[in-house]
Amino acid sequence: MADPLLFNPRTYDPAHFDPETRRLLRATVDWFEGRGKRQLIEDYRSRAWLEDFLAFSEKEGLFATFLTPSAEAGDNGDKRWDTSRIAALNEIFGFYGLDYWYAWQVTILGLGPVWQSDNTAVRARAAELLQQGEVFAFGLSEKAHGADIYSTDMVLTPDAEGGFHATGSKYYIGNGNAAGLVSVFGRRSDIEGPEGYVFFAADSRHPDYHLVKNVVDSSKYVSEFRLERYPVRAEDVLHTGRAAFDAALNTVNVGKFNLCTGAVGICEHAMYEAVTHAHNRILYGRRVTDFAHVRRELTDAYARLVGMKLFSDRAVDYFRSAGPEDRRYLLFNPMTKMKVTTEGEKVIDLLWDVIAAKGFEKDTYFSQAATEIRGLPKLEGTVHVNLALILKFMGNYLLNPAEYAPVPTRRDDADDTFLFRQGAARGLGSIQFHDWRTAYDAHADLPNVARLREQANALCTLVTTAAPDAEQAKDLDLLLAVGQLFALVVHGQLILEQAELTGLDRDVLDELFGILVRDFSAYAVELHGKDSATEAQQQWALGAVRRPVTDTERTARVWAQVEALSDAYEMRP
Repeated sequence: MADPLLFNPRTYDPAHFDPETRRLLRATVDWFEGRGKRQLIEDYRSRAWLEDFLAFSEKEGLFATFLTPSAEAGDNGDKRWDTSRIAALNEIFGFYGLDYWYAWQVTILGLGPVWQSDNTAVRARAAELLQQGEVFAFGLSEKAHGADIYSTDMVLTPDAEGGFHATGSKYYIGNGNAAGLVSVFGRRSDIEGPEGYVFFAADSRHPDYHLVKNVVDSSKYVSEFRLERYPVRAEDVLHTGRAAFDAALNTVNVGKFNLCTGAVGICEHAMYEAVTHAHNRILYGRRVTDFAHVRRELTDAYARLVGMKLFSDRAVDYFRSAGPEDRRYLLFNPMTKMKVTTEGEKVIDLLWDVIAAKGFEKDTYFSQAATEIRGLPKLEGTVHVNLALILKFMGNYLLNPAEYAPVPTRRDDADDTFLFRQGAARGLGSIQFHDWRTAYDAHADLPNVARLREQANALCTLVTTAAPDAEQAKDLDLLLAVGQLFALVVHGQLILEQAELTGLDRDVLDELFGILVRDFSAYAVELHGKDSATEAQQQWALGAVRRPVTDTERTARVWAQVEALSDAYEMRP
């Protein structure tokens, strides 16, 4: 039986999209299903470059349709930048393999500085390259500095023609082996400080572009490349000065969102495999799924996966409804990147505890899922970087709400143009949010929602009575523990909003919030043990520990939904 909450290629019909989007999404699923599991695994094992996949994308116009804003689409009414359908494709790519998702993801990053630019010639060239089936790359990170763009060693020296010669290396650059256009970040040799920053468009096929190597052992081509006096004409420049800095950060704002739905897809495929294997395996005369600990682990994995999907889907609405007066997406974005992807790791770990040695077998999707899920929390900034970012919003979110019109479900055929005119990448601490309590109060009759609400209220007390002082603010280890507590409140809020919009099964919702109550308690205990925690903070931490409300009948009903996943989907051999 198909689960209405999970993606299943056998029953997939994205009827809420327009006809061309539905066709392309279904065609993508059919392409993967037509190749079959053996070929999928063999391509992953052999580290094959994705030529067949990119040929399919070119033939169908997949990347061109989904990644060309309407302003560059000419008379093609199907082209637009629509976060809702981009998220749907992320999930499909994750379901079949992160290598495919990665080529698409770094193309999105490479396009970010272009679509933010006023350079009409490069914008037109990018649109044409997309139509030709080309991929793109984002030349930001460097071997010595990572993504520390303040310290770039890509140096542009002015020439006599009003352009530059660029010399320097970039590292961790996806698609750097094949990109028709690489958006490269550097600095001028003749101007110090932020005004010297430059973003420019380069071509990986130019003789002064030197591909060094793939730095990973994977189909994902994560390149190191070097420019040696690469000629940058005035017409190749995308951004200069502070605008180049903002373009870098705003591009990451757009791109990091894709990690959450990629993680959802990975976990969905792995869950089908794991439940089917466990339910059909007999040990000591009993089904593996008859053991109480196995049922608990699979039920927890399912509930966490549902939470990942609900949060990600609701975050889409805030992205699509964003504007200069509503920048709430800037909190929900690092949440999708940090919280949803780490939840994905927990889902895979729970499933792996059940299937054990099966998870290592080379003819399973699970073996690659167990590897690839680890990468997502570490891309586009580590968990720690994104937790530190999330903390900037905590005071206003918890204690200083503002009035906003309700954000509807956004599945309309609109161009998300604001994502490419986000403006200056600053002022995060001044952003306000609608009252988080509203979502919790709407489900206060569910015991575990009410219990997490108690813990969230306690967090407000911590912030107002025992917040980290100036000295503790230098202790990132302690702050990150507080950040994990805060992230759970935000995670719960968007899950509850989406549950209301979709009519989610209330048993599943309460089971999920029982898990979140346990998580909050665990992070409170972690805060209690931090070296620099004050006595007041230690007392608060122990006082915030709660036991989730258990209900064996509720859990049994949720288990029945998990059990029904057995044999619900198996990829064609």
